Amino acid sequence: MSMFKLNCGIQDRNRSNLLAHLRHAALKRFCAAQDGSLTVLALCLFLLMVMMGGLAVDLMRYEQTRTTLQNTLDRATLAAASLTQSLEPKNVVADYFTKAGLNQYLKSVTVSEGMNFRNVTADAAAATDPYFLHLIGKSKLDAAGHSMAEQRVTNVEIMLVLDVSGSMATNNKLVNLKTAAKEFVDTVLSSDAEHKISIGLVPFNGQVNIGPDLRAKYTGLTDDPAVALPSNSDAAKVQCVDMPSSVYNATALPTNTSMSMTAHADTYSTTNQATSYVAYTDTTYAIGYNATNNAGNVWCPPIAGNIIRLPSESISGLQNQIGGLVAVGATSINAGLKWGMALMDPAAATMYTQLIASGKMSSDLSGRPFSFTDPEAMKVIVLMTDGEHFAEERVNAAYKSGLSPIYKSVNDGLYSIRFTTGRPSTAGTNQYWVPSQNAWQAGPWTNNKSTGATQQTWPQVWSQMRLSYVAWQLYARALGTNPTTRTTQYNAAMAAFRTQTDTDAMDAQLQNICGLAKGQGVIVYGIAFEAPANGQTQIRNCSTSAAHYFSASGLQIRTAFRAIASNISQLRLTQ
Repeated sequence: MSMFKLNCGIQDRNRSNLLAHLRHAALKRFCAAQDGSLTVLALCLFLLMVMMGGLAVDLMRYEQTRTTLQNTLDRATLAAASLTQSLEPKNVVADYFTKAGLNQYLKSVTVSEGMNFRNVTADAAAATDPYFLHLIGKSKLDAAGHSMAEQRVTNVEIMLVLDVSGSMATNNKLVNLKTAAKEFVDTVLSSDAEHKISIGLVPFNGQVNIGPDLRAKYTGLTDDPAVALPSNSDAAKVQCVDMPSSVYNATALPTNTSMSMTAHADTYSTTNQATSYVAYTDTTYAIGYNATNNAGNVWCPPIAGNIIRLPSESISGLQNQIGGLVAVGATSINAGLKWGMALMDPAAATMYTQLIASGKMSSDLSGRPFSFTDPEAMKVIVLMTDGEHFAEERVNAAYKSGLSPIYKSVNDGLYSIRFTTGRPSTAGTNQYWVPSQNAWQAGPWTNNKSTGATQQTWPQVWSQMRLSYVAWQLYARALGTNPTTRTTQYNAAMAAFRTQTDTDAMDAQLQNICGLAKGQGVIVYGIAFEAPANGQTQIRNCSTSAAHYFSASGLQIRTAFRAIASNISQLRLTQ
């Protein structure tokens, strides 16, 4: 078959017959038709692009209108639902829309409220009059909005567990804490006309002073120093408890729990361990070498303001109690949280009933602490510290009560101690060591008077002298014959007198009680207030979540307390 080379653009002058001419004409028509198809396709694509662009414009206008409506709805319903505003909720919503220039779009407002709640629901819709959607058969596109907000004051129990250790006295930390905590109390309680909220206060340092009202309720306490001391003495006024480690395995602390009262002893101060004690005057002996307790270093400082405050709804009462806090002592965060949790556990309900009946708590707080599963109750702990755990020390049981071998002269107040065994050979048959004379003698020191000396109880000893002072002056110097043996005797006496709980164990106890609290649905807010790294870690891990943890310095503590107060108010957008 013959092959022809076709060319649409060039006239073939050598065509030899009519068939070739016809083929040429057909090809020219074909080329012309192809050019026309491309033009139509381009027009179609252009129209589609215009429609898509128009659709995007319409949708953007719709979304802009819808967003404006929804934001206005949310702000309006939140404001209207607030229990602190006294205006008609519907009018509040309408006013928001009027000020936004959208009042014609508000369709309906529904209000539901009761004794302790207000629920506001609102709907709005605006026609956007689309420009291009009618091309696809859509002539109407309304932007609709719906919002519901609720504020509900449930039965709220709050415990402020606050660090009042000695370091809080630095850098205005206690001053800033007091300002923030007072404002918190006012914010939370000022709108509680229905008496749904209570706040308790648990200050802690190296111990927790539970105060006389709680002391009277805990029947399993032993070794009460008040029994052996004058009622007006500082030591007789302290009400701290040495809790066994087992209490950190439960949220409750039953009132019949067997626990020992804390000895009024300065167990963690050092003393000048003088090896010679000859020719010192009575006055020097009484105050020399750090003989007397340092009120800032005893484990349970006799500070009347630093006691547990039972749950209350009195703004002025709580603010006065916060204002009376004093920074002193060591740091036991675990003990603070344990007492805060114990007073929030439902097991304390019977005790609260008794305290209400005796006028120690308001009758409005009847029924508290509520059950952990009560859907109408919320339990909150605010835990604040500026430090980290300081190894806890407590006097051992054998040295908390009963008679000691120590005697006090009724004439000059100087001390001597009796050793029936273990005396050095230099003592001979003499059983009484007299540190002020640096000598052994046959009887207790009486300053050579006919009147005698009084045997001291251990509470009397610790109320007058430091534990380390007793260990050195009355034990080490008596039983040791050279620097090495004196140091050995001192260490042995200290080990016999006291038991220490290291900080790792205290961290574990804290986290255990934190976990138990959170497991029961208690909301734990943590504030690390200029705290060191481990203190921050412990508080962060104890908090309910990262959102419940605050690291603050200076006046930032007010911001932290304000945020917590806002969260507790439960003003929330529910839809």
